[in-house]
Amino acid sequence: MQPLLWDTCAAIWISEEAKIADAALAIIDQAADDDVPSYVSPITAWEVGLLVSLRRMQSPMSPQRWFARLLAIPGVRLAEMPPDVLIAAWFLPGKPPRDPADRILIATARELGATLITRDRALLDYGEQGHASVVEC
Repeated sequence: MQPLLWDTCAAIWISEEAKIADAALAIIDQAADDDVPSYVSPITAWEVGLLVSLRRMQSPMSPQRWFARLLAIPGVRLAEMPPDVLIAAWFLPGKPPRDPADRILIATARELGATLITRDRALLDYGEQGHASVVEC
């Protein structure tokens, strides 16, 4: 089984125990059972900070504490974001999303050989092009 990479929305929904698609839940549970890591990108920390600052996400805790709690979930690891991944985000094959954060998530997933867990239509469309493994949550 491939490692998983949770996009920002998936990380929010999973951490808040919101309803996610059965297929995504099965993959996440299987990864946990098999000790396969689920990664979260540092870009998710940036996006959560942005969402809270714009009041599009409400949390009783600071974004820093929220992100630290996310990383405390068993099996969840922080993905690296080295310069090669940031550069690769601008040289993705096919027609990748325009959003820089989405591009970084795709490049990270490709670098890790991970399946991206997302509900973002642009990321799902990119996966349908065959350039990334994605599962809708």
